[in-house]
Amino acid sequence: MAKENRCGVVGRITASQRCPCPASGVTVNDEVIKVFNDMKVRKSSTQEEIKKRKKAVLFCLSDDKRQIIVEEAKQILVGDIGDTVEDPYTSFVKLLPLNDCRYALYDATYETKESKKEDLVFIFWAPESAPLKSKMIYASSKDAIKKKFTGIKHEWQVNGLDDIKDRSTLGEKLGGNVVVSLEGKPL
Repeated sequence: MAKENRCGVVGRITASQRCPCPASGVTVNDEVIKVFNDMKVRKSSTQEEIKKRKKAVLFCLSDDKRQIIVEEAKQILVGDIGDTVEDPYTSFVKLLPLNDCRYALYDATYETKESKKEDLVFIFWAPESAPLKSKMIYASSKDAIKKKFTGIKHEWQVNGLDDIKDRSTLGEKLGGNVVVSLEGKPL
C-alpha cells in the first residue's frame, strides 16, 4: 500500500511534479482568510460596522509552527482612530515585534496629486535581529499566505525599523513620487 506524504499526495512525487504544499509545510488558518476578505471588501456598512473594520492586523505562526494565524490583540480598528489611536501608521509600526518576524495587512489611506485612495498592503516583517530559524520559516511560508490574499496590489518586505518608521517609504511603495500624504500626514 502506498504511503501518503506530508502533502497528502499518495505515492512519490517525481522530479517533474511539484509538491502542492508550501515549502515549509505551513498552512493558513481560515480566520486569516476571513480577516483578509473583511478588509478587502468595501461594502456599505453601518457606522458601527465601519468602526469594527480592521485598519491593520498582524499574523504570526502558531506555537507549533504549523499554521499562520491572526495574532491576538495585534490589530488596529477603524473605530480606534481618533480615540485611542492618534496616528494609525505610527501605532501600526509600534505593534511590530523588534526581534521576530510577522506578516501584516495594512489598509493604507493616502492621497495622490489627483485623488484620495485606499489600498491594502501586504507586509513581510523580517527584522535583522530576528532569529535565523524564524526568518527562514516565515520566508518559506510567505507564498502560502500570499496565495490566499488575492488582489493585493502592494507587497513590502521590511527588514528593520529604519525601513518602516518613515511613512514616505510606504508612500513610495504605493505610488512613487505622486503620493502627497499618508493617513492625513504630508510626506
